[in-house]
Amino acid sequence: MTMTYLVTGANSGFGRLVTQKLIARGDRVAALARRPEALDDLANSAGDRMIRLHMDLTDKASIDAAIKKAFDRFGRIDVVLSNAGYGTFGAIEELTPDQIRRQIETNLTGTVLFTRSLLPHLRSQGGGRILQVSSEGGRISYPGFSTYHASKWGQEGFVEAVAQEVASFGIDFCLIEPGPTETNFLTGIDMGERIEDYDGTPTAQLRDALQSGGFDVPMGDAAKMAAEMLALADAETIPLRVAMGSVAFDNIERELKSRLALIQTQKDLAYRCDQTSNGHRS
Repeated sequence: MTMTYLVTGANSGFGRLVTQKLIARGDRVAALARRPEALDDLANSAGDRMIRLHMDLTDKASIDAAIKKAFDRFGRIDVVLSNAGYGTFGAIEELTPDQIRRQIETNLTGTVLFTRSLLPHLRSQGGGRILQVSSEGGRISYPGFSTYHASKWGQEGFVEAVAQEVASFGIDFCLIEPGPTETNFLTGIDMGERIEDYDGTPTAQLRDALQSGGFDVPMGDAAKMAAEMLALADAETIPLRVAMGSVAFDNIERELKSRLALIQTQKDLAYRCDQTSNGHRS
């Protein structure tokens, strides 16, 4: 059965890979990007099964306009891949206020406004599925990625809450959490200005690895991940979170075990903070 997808960040990375696969299998795609002209080659092969639309996550008017045009064109959107975003790197002192603001406005505020604009259409049609591309960085953290983690941890909390708000409308969500992957994410990172006092620290070491490409970890296969995203989109039921790549799985599992061990040491303290039965704190 032919399905209709809306893909953000469709000009590169996972967005482009998924869009290519959808076109190849005969689905319809509303492909949204800041530079929709970068999709000309795909549009030429897709014919009337694809529409290219401009959308900038820092511009609410462009978000609303792109979503409206997509629904006006296709009538119904079955699955949304919310993929647009980027990363900023640097110790928090190394980042300018503009860099910090743009990171949060794009990855977090933009995702919130995009979802808010999308939901009335999905409610009206009786449901839909949203795959939100997050990151292992939505559940763990690395030095130097503080603002990126702020945006991704924020995405995860937002999606978890909204999924509960709209489940009764037949709208379900899945947070995709890739680990290190051979996409253009690393080459597109916005770097802060280096402060010499941080030389020799974990932040500087990670910066050097980013700039040299010296990561000694298993890299995820972007094409395989894109295929798994489509399999999730087609599945009868969908989990709220899915880790992709062995690094993501191992890091998230280790962090969750560590947090569980920590919270279990705090039960007595936590319970002591409750009110007593006579209304007074213990």
